[in-house]
Amino acid sequence: MRALLQRVTEASVTVAGERVGQIGQGLLIFVCAMPQDNVGTAQALATKIAKLRLFKDEAGKMNLNLAQVGGSALVVSQFTLAADTSRGTRPGFSYAAKPDLAEELYEACAQALRDLSLPVETGRFGADMSVALTNDGPVTLWLDTDRP
Repeated sequence: MRALLQRVTEASVTVAGERVGQIGQGLLIFVCAMPQDNVGTAQALATKIAKLRLFKDEAGKMNLNLAQVGGSALVVSQFTLAADTSRGTRPGFSYAAKPDLAEELYEACAQALRDLSLPVETGRFGADMSVALTNDGPVTLWLDTDRP
């Protein structure tokens, strides 16, 4: 699985004029499932995200994780993280999991974060979403479960 994390002071997702997810301080997490991924992959990704120390302590160093700052996660499906741009000017998305598997793993990742006692909001799988955020730092990280 792939994930793009952004540390935010606030973030929200709107679908057709309806706000479907909103957080204050925390992480906006764009998630993309790949064909070889499974529920175990989604759970491992969630555990990694939950443990990452991306928030500042009292000394201003990034030493605190999401739970330690009382933050929330906003998880949004984003198949375009699997884009293949190696040829031409139009990206290909054959490296992304098929929709049924992708939705299952997206939901599994969000649930795994909840199982770690984190407050989690989500977007709406497969919808045309409008995502608003205020990036804090800015701090943005790329995670790929196929790479250490």
